[in-house]
Amino acid sequence: MEAQRFPNDYDGILAGAPANFWTHLLTEALWNAQATTNDPASYIPSSKLPAIAAAVNEACDAQDGVKDGILNDPRQCRFDPAVLLCNNGNSDQCLTTPQAVALKKLYEGARDADGQIYPGFLPGGELGEQGWSSWITGHSPGQAALFGFTNGFFADMVYGKADWNYKTADLSEAVRAADTTQAGNLNSVDPNLEPFRSHRGKLILYHGWNDPAISALNSINYYQSVVKQMGREDSEGFLRLYMVPGMQHCVGGPGATSFGLNVASQTYDPEHNIRTALEQWVEKGIAPSTIIATKYSAADAVNMTRPLCPYPQSAK
Repeated sequence: MEAQRFPNDYDGILAGAPANFWTHLLTEALWNAQATTNDPASYIPSSKLPAIAAAVNEACDAQDGVKDGILNDPRQCRFDPAVLLCNNGNSDQCLTTPQAVALKKLYEGARDADGQIYPGFLPGGELGEQGWSSWITGHSPGQAALFGFTNGFFADMVYGKADWNYKTADLSEAVRAADTTQAGNLNSVDPNLEPFRSHRGKLILYHGWNDPAISALNSINYYQSVVKQMGREDSEGFLRLYMVPGMQHCVGGPGATSFGLNVASQTYDPEHNIRTALEQWVEKGIAPSTIIATKYSAADAVNMTRPLCPYPQSAK
């Protein structure tokens, strides 16, 4: 929003997992809430996430050439939840048919008769502290973070009705109402960043491929809209997007996710620190290239390092 609406405020902006399309993001949360709880049989308990994660890795982990529990580009994964259908009774190792249908909807993302409203989640990274248990499945039906966001937004900010019920909401009507009442207040989807570029501003976006709160595809969609609007050459003069394999919502996940965002266990050179890379770009005109991300153990030992490349490049 700063880069789009207030282009003279900052010379450099670092935006991680940007929630720039709020009205559609929260309609996506409504879609997910309905998919997993409107039919009680569709609810996927967190106890089934290990089986889902294992099946995803079995189907797709080796596609990038390294079997390490990290999907380098989860868009290439064609995981079908139907492979987990229960054959001999329900258990944490399998999915019932309603659960498999719900999981497929989570990956597909919100859509109505007019098409895609918001992209779905990408496979991989379902487990972990910042994984699906906190954001999507919860410890019981309706107790994950997405339900709080959904109810608070639509009941209080869109309809002003404390008794609004997500289970009976019409998705198409809800997104229209959200856009009408709140798009002007909350959304930052304008691809014309010419005022910010003219200000000589620099913008770095980053997003974990396995974010369970905000689909990583949203950042790619916005980046591509800017490139389409302003041209690749002009865009590259002030804009970078880094996609982080195996990272969940801003932190966590199986990938190398330390690259200058956390206080502990970090270096400050621009090859390892995205904040220093932005500072160097703003103050010295040296555009960031590859940034080395690190995964640390609990004892701050280096488990692995991986290069993060400016999108659409990717490491192999």
